Amino acid sequence: MTETLHTSPDTARQADPFPVKGMDAVVFAVGNAKQAAHYYSTAFGMKLVAYSGPENGSRETASYVLESGAARFVLTSVIKAATDWGRFLEGHVAAHGDGVIDLAIEVPDARAAYAYAVEHGATSVAEPYEVKDEHGTVVLAAIATYGETRHTLVDRSGYDGPYLPGFVAAEPIVEPPAKRTFQAIDHCVGNVELGKMNEWCAFYNEVMGFTNMKEFVGDDIATEYSALMSKVVADGTKKVKFPINEPAIAKKKSQIDEYLEFYGGPGVQHMALATNDIVSTVRAMRAA
Repeated sequence: MTETLHTSPDTARQADPFPVKGMDAVVFAVGNAKQAAHYYSTAFGMKLVAYSGPENGSRETASYVLESGAARFVLTSVIKAATDWGRFLEGHVAAHGDGVIDLAIEVPDARAAYAYAVEHGATSVAEPYEVKDEHGTVVLAAIATYGETRHTLVDRSGYDGPYLPGFVAAEPIVEPPAKRTFQAIDHCVGNVELGKMNEWCAFYNEVMGFTNMKEFVGDDIATEYSALMSKVVADGTKKVKFPINEPAIAKKKSQIDEYLEFYGGPGVQHMALATNDIVSTVRAMRAA
């Protein structure tokens, strides 16, 4: 008789050099955060849950936090740049238009995750620091990835506020649908230059302990006129998945080439949203 050994989630987490809890938020830099928040509320059925702006002490930026199930979008625009952060946001929108600047990841220990990442070759964007309010404490740190994208590492285990210190609970812009349109962020796709896909996959392998989950190369995603190559990296639990795309040679430009030209460099191409019923979701969003 063969004995089957089962690894508990706690044991697996301890064995993971870079444990994660899941995606924390997708953070956008946009020209008009209020307008964008209205769009995602009405067309996507997301619910505004938190806000930070001049009314509660943030004179430089206005940020709206929207949720649908476990998915969280943060939309930020600059009111008047006064710090490096404000100037970065302002410059990003000027150079690229509205786009994702941060794929924030929730981790059980931001200090340990940051230390591991930097020790294994990550470029630091922000060393670990604490932010506090009456709801508790959040520990944050950040590392750089492709283009101007970053990964903020978020430990909110000691916090029960609406989002982060500095944000206040907000009333929905419109009444959310009775049945939410999607449940979570399934994966976030990055587009990088020709020849850079393997380099960035190796980055996630080495810096964050992610493993290669799937790959599409050669003729897997190709027509006579357009082609791309893609590899998917994921954490040990498969809660955080990052496909990395690069162009492939065909008769015409790859859609990845077109993205890189239009956006002005590497960046987040799209987020895939998990839903229990794709057809009903598309119909509801079209109707909205």
